[in-house]
Amino acid sequence: MIDGADPADVRRALSDRDPLSGTGGFAGELDGALVRDVLGRHLAFYEREAGDPGASGDWSFDPTELTDSVSVPAGYRVDASGSEQVLSLPDPSPCSDDAAAVAAVRDAVSESVDAVSTDGLAIAFSGGLDSAILAARLDAPLYVAGFPDSHDVEAARSAAELLDAELTVVELTHDDLVDAVPRIARATGRTNAMDVQIALGLFLAADRAAGDGFDRLAVGQGADELFGGYAKVAKAPDDPRVDADTVRGARREVVLGLPEQLERDVLALRAAGVEPVAPLLHDSVVESALELPGHLLVSGDGTRKVALRRAARESLPDEIAERDKKAVQYGSLVSRELDRLARQAGFKRRMDDHVGKYVASLL
Repeated sequence: MIDGADPADVRRALSDRDPLSGTGGFAGELDGALVRDVLGRHLAFYEREAGDPGASGDWSFDPTELTDSVSVPAGYRVDASGSEQVLSLPDPSPCSDDAAAVAAVRDAVSESVDAVSTDGLAIAFSGGLDSAILAARLDAPLYVAGFPDSHDVEAARSAAELLDAELTVVELTHDDLVDAVPRIARATGRTNAMDVQIALGLFLAADRAAGDGFDRLAVGQGADELFGGYAKVAKAPDDPRVDADTVRGARREVVLGLPEQLERDVLALRAAGVEPVAPLLHDSVVESALELPGHLLVSGDGTRKVALRRAARESLPDEIAERDKKAVQYGSLVSRELDRLARQAGFKRRMDDHVGKYVASLL
């Protein structure tokens, strides 16, 4: 059983060792082995055993169905004889034609987003570039979660007005956080402050969408990693958070970190009652992004996601296409308010990992 793609297509990709074969990712059991795509866009888990990986034959798409689950590594094939990396992320030379590179991004993004069915679909919307690309091309309601007067709520409202789109604002309270934190921690198996803070806003928007009858949520995941959206990429090689000495090298580092992040996001969204849809992570979009030269990721003046912004101008007002955005945990004020709750509960900042300790106390 394979999730995310036709088994024949997966079999062909594995046989050809083709990591970007035209799918949106995959995971599951194929021909007696567990497999997962190169970016970990879909999930599969097996039961930990004293012997070889997967020796018991017990596996699931949901780690909570197993006693002691292990995630199939992205790009790997796992069976009773062991594990083998069968797919690796390509590292192509940069395209030398800027216009052609931007056109390739535009075509790949448009085709991938336009192929998404809107049946039962809502869109997670922050008002920034990535989610606005989805909102402009998909006829589906928008959801944003944040505390009143937060950056994300204000940005979503203004962008939804520009796009003439229906927006539901989930105004958060401290009670919402206290209720959601243990649900996220149990679903993802993570209690560290950063993972929980990142998941909270998305989870609470998804929870409301599910309550309104939607079972699929379109998300802009992957765009920051693929197109140079992070400050640590823009500042390479001077940012200590990356080892690379070029913008393209730093971008590759963050893309290789996607599997761990996507596992958290997928599990959190499923716990909220929706299935994530991530068209900006389709193979064709990934391929076009990997071929971008450094200056189309980050410009000389520090502008990030240059190629994606240029590509988006076809369907977005300039005011949205040129917007900067804050990380979701900060733009929604979730990070600030979770910190406040931790301190109110006696977990002071002088304590090591005081928010993480507070999260653990709620379980």
